[in-house]
Amino acid sequence: MAKKKDIHVVPHEDGWAAKREGSTRASSIHPTQADALKRGREMARQDQVELVTHGRDGRIRDSDSYGNDPHPPKDRKH
Repeated sequence: MAKKKDIHVVPHEDGWAAKREGSTRASSIHPTQADALKRGREMARQDQVELVTHGRDGRIRDSDSYGNDPHPPKDRKH
């Protein structure tokens, strides 16, 4: 079975892009990060993969899993 490709929301010369991991081309380009996140979330849900959000500097800011997460978060007891 092929490994699923996560979706990354990254800065793009024309705004922000949603792109599949390992791809050289953006799947979609948007004027704002919010628009790219909305599309990226739809793609991640459809493919049941992780959505990885990058900041303007390219560093990872956040990630959300929309599939079978092999490392789910552990709930803390307060």
